[in-house]
Amino acid sequence: MPNQWTADPAAPFKRRLGKSSHELGQTSGNASCPDMWELENGDVAVIGTDLTASYEERLPDGVSVDPGERLVVIPKATIVAAKSDIPDA
Repeated sequence: MPNQWTADPAAPFKRRLGKSSHELGQTSGNASCPDMWELENGDVAVIGTDLTASYEERLPDGVSVDPGERLVVIPKATIVAAKSDIPDA
């Protein structure tokens, strides 16, 4: 069995993926969410609306939100804007 992934809480931010919420017209503030960032270790940090409580009772079979995890929703425009910044492998 391969090593289990564990998030590194010390990994620094490297670069924004896509455009800021302000650039996409999703917020009136300059530093507001939603947002996506690549971390120095290659992981991705997603800032969005925590909808764990809204979805936890209707998750598809085989999907769970473990203790310490949250289900976060971001607008489609945020992920589409990040597409060119996300490598295929």
